[in-house]
Amino acid sequence: MDQIYDHAQDCYPEECCGLMLGKILEPDAQLEKKLFELYPLDNAWEQAESSIRIEESGTPLTATRRYWIAPQDLFNAQKYARTQGWDIIGVYHSHPDHEAVPSECDRKWAWPQYSYVIVAVKNGVPHDFRNWILDDQQQFRAEPVTVVDDVVPSTLETDI
Repeated sequence: MDQIYDHAQDCYPEECCGLMLGKILEPDAQLEKKLFELYPLDNAWEQAESSIRIEESGTPLTATRRYWIAPQDLFNAQKYARTQGWDIIGVYHSHPDHEAVPSECDRKWAWPQYSYVIVAVKNGVPHDFRNWILDDQQQFRAEPVTVVDDVVPSTLETDI
């Protein structure tokens, strides 16, 4: 959480974005994800297709209200994750001066099974962290997050 907060604060007033790498497990038919590493990215909104950079009202959108993950960045993240035996399990981004609630744009671009962490940043200070998942009706619902302490491998020094 601290890494995502730091990334969001560093990018303010623009949205930050990145990927979450880990494993998607299905113990007893209940979806479970384990996060092993964050993959911070640059917001490539200005490189996105011009057709998506304009609201339906004709108002141009900027990186302060949207994020875009460049296809090459996504490819590089997938390639890296595979070398570790991992998957992309989700996406995180910030909402500068807005709530940590998915927008309609977030919903339209979301993929099932991925977790979507959104961090609200008010006046440059991250203050709310929420995790979402797209359900079968294509609506976001809150997805619980459990934070555990780092696991230290058992060695002679740690066992004494």
